[in-house]
This record gives sequence, C-alpha cells and structure tokens, in this order.
Amino acid sequence: MPGEVVIVGGGLAGSEAAWQAACLGAQVTLYEMRPRTQTPAHATGEFAELVCSNSLGSDSPKTAPGLLKSEMRRFGSLILSIADQARVPAGQALAVDRDLFSRAVTARLESEPGIRIIREEVREVPAGGPVVIATGPLTSEALSRSLANLLGEEHLYFFDAAAPIVAGESIEWSQAFWASRYGKGDPDYVNCPLSEDQYEEFWRNLIAADCAHLHEFESVKLFEGCMPVEEMARRGRDTLLFGPMKPVGLTDPRTGRRPYAVVQLRKENVPGSLFNLVGFQTRLTRPEQRRVFRMIPALARAEFVRYGMMHRNTFVNGPEHLMPTLELKAAGGVFLAGQITGVEGYIESAAAGLVAGINAAMLARAESPIQFPRETAIGSLCHYVSTPPRGDFQPMNINFGLLPEPPGHVRKNERRSAQIEMAEQAAAKLERKLSKRC
Repeated sequence: MPGEVVIVGGGLAGSEAAWQAACLGAQVTLYEMRPRTQTPAHATGEFAELVCSNSLGSDSPKTAPGLLKSEMRRFGSLILSIADQARVPAGQALAVDRDLFSRAVTARLESEPGIRIIREEVREVPAGGPVVIATGPLTSEALSRSLANLLGEEHLYFFDAAAPIVAGESIEWSQAFWASRYGKGDPDYVNCPLSEDQYEEFWRNLIAADCAHLHEFESVKLFEGCMPVEEMARRGRDTLLFGPMKPVGLTDPRTGRRPYAVVQLRKENVPGSLFNLVGFQTRLTRPEQRRVFRMIPALARAEFVRYGMMHRNTFVNGPEHLMPTLELKAAGGVFLAGQITGVEGYIESAAAGLVAGINAAMLARAESPIQFPRETAIGSLCHYVSTPPRGDFQPMNINFGLLPEPPGHVRKNERRSAQIEMAEQAAAKLERKLSKRC
C-alpha cells in the first residue's frame, strides 16, 4: 500500500502535486498557511490563487506553452482541467476568471478523499519523506531558513511585479476599441490608443514617478520576464513602443490608421467587469499609479480595484541541488515544485508540481521516481532546472530552445513541428506506463 506524501504549499504547484499524488493512490497531507498567515501578495485563503496576471499563456498547439499544456492535459492535470472550465475570452491565450478558478481548485481538493488539508504554517522541512516543498516565490522566512540550512547556502532571489486591475465600468469606452493583433482570433482585447504627444507626456511622467521603497534588500534583482513598466521605460523613450505599448497589428476604427502607441486591457473575469493592464507590472506607489496611468485617455477616470505591486520571489540554485526528478540531491525523499525550482510562469510551476507529485507518490509506494523524457516540454523544464548552465542560473519560461534539436537535417521552418512531434510521441509512451485512478 502507498504511504503518506506530505505537501507544503497550496499554490498552483502544491495543488497539482497533491492531486497527482492522490491519483496515484497516496494518502496526501496538504499544508497551507493561508488564510491564518497571509503573504504580501495573496488576498484569500483559496488554493491556486493567481496573484499576478489571469492569463496562463498561449494555448496554441504550435507554441511551446501550448505544447506544455497539451502534455499536462495528457497526464490529468488538475490545474488545466479547472482552467478550461473557468476560461474567459483572450484570443489564443488561456485566461481564466481568477475567482472561479481558485474556488474550483479548492473545492476539488477538499472533496478528494485521499487528501487531508491542514491550515497551518510549516516552519521546517518535514523529516521522513516523501515531502514536496511547493511554497512558491513567497516562501516564509522560517521555512526559507530551514531549506537554506538543508542546502548549505542562501537562496537566490529576484523581485516580481504585478499589473493593476481596473473596473470595466470606469473605462472611457469612446477612447478605446476591441481588437486582437492582426485580426487573429476574436477581438478579445480592449485597446487604449495614444497619440505621439500623449505618449510623450505619459512616458516623461512614468520615468519620473515615485516607486515604492523596498525594505527587504539593499539590492534589487529584476527578472526580465516581469520587468516593471517604469523600469522598461527608463531604458529609452521608445522601449515601450516595442514592448507592452506596441501598436503593430492594430487599426483604430475611429481613424482607420495604426495608433502611435496602445495599452491593451484583458478581461479578468467572465462578466468583463474587471480588466488587467497587460504588461503593466509596476512598483509605483498607489498615488502615482492613479496619476500616471490615468494619463492614458481611455483610463482617465479609471477605478483601480487592485494596484500593481512588487514582491520577492525566492528560488534555489536548481542545477546545484536538484535531480531531473525534482528530488533534492542532498536530501532523498524531499522534492521541490513550482517557482522555487527556478521555473517561471503559472503553467511551468504547475508542471513542476505535476512531476513532484507523481514522483513523491512513486517513492511512497517503494518505486523509483520517473524522469520525464527530455523530448517533452515537461522533461525539458526539469532538465533546465537540474543541469549546470553556461552562465548564471536564472528563472525560465518554457520555450523551444529548451527542447532538444530533432535528429538529422531538418529545415529551419520545420524544426518546431519536428520538436512537437517528438514531444508528443515521448509523452504518449510515458502515459501508457502510468496507471492512475483519476
């Protein structure tokens, strides 16, 4: 009979790990400190609460994020199953109503007989194993110290920033239009155009605006994938025009021409009462967010229901400490999952939880952990966080550069198709080996 698996953390990775382990017959004890002990970024006690964007990235099967989602659906991912149910329109992206999503994940875990939930903080890495640490980028100080002592070194860290959310009824709709770039898919984005003069004024105010002071550290290490909009703006006047404010592929129906600059808004919930400023992660103070972002004509009277924020992300030096199974080299039976491993992104974190949950359950029933094939997107992520890099180790989203090159001579325009085919074949082969009850 399978033994007990202890999972610490009820975010995306921990929720996925708990589900996968339970589906393999393990008796799971899932610890989550919220709502008794909150983090600077969370607002509820629900499992898998999304604290930044409500988008889980591209769902196109021809993209690396789409391939990763396809593999996770193949292996019975709880996160993808619930995300598909809580989906809101977002073109080719998989975006969700964040409240519906987290409530549904919570309900599914609470109703699973193989999962026991304990609402309290775990301050030390549990002994005995198998254990999955999935406490994410906001791991508590006590558990961080315990993990650091176990690994023999301090954690790496960087700061992550979240974008503001505004009320839909406060948008100046006469100054905005619905469209997707190049007309691809449904017109799921609200586009807020700016003229050259409006952009110039906005940019000058943005780079001069006051930012929230960071007390935790003297130095700040920013991850490029979540760079605050004001930091991007300080790199040059036109930087935003090639980033979150790029107007390419859009035509303003009022003028029949491409805008000089544009800010895109994406639905946060099914009714469309809340909208996220796409790519506008920020650490501006709240008064400055109101002042500067209201310089965008369509947001002149915007009501901010959630302000942008900045918080610490913590991750270990994976290549130094992790095996491809996500088990710690120095502590057999202890697995890491989620962003603490050095993967970046919602689905990447959940994928790490899937791997750790499966392998912890395998260990609980006295079987060897599974190494996901290198050809798969999941396996490539595990390979990345467990293989010494050429330079400094930094968090990484899934991309085709992580997948192995197809053998033989393959034309450049056929390379990705070949990689996808290799990944699908390898994932199908592994799927047949796993026998799960859900």
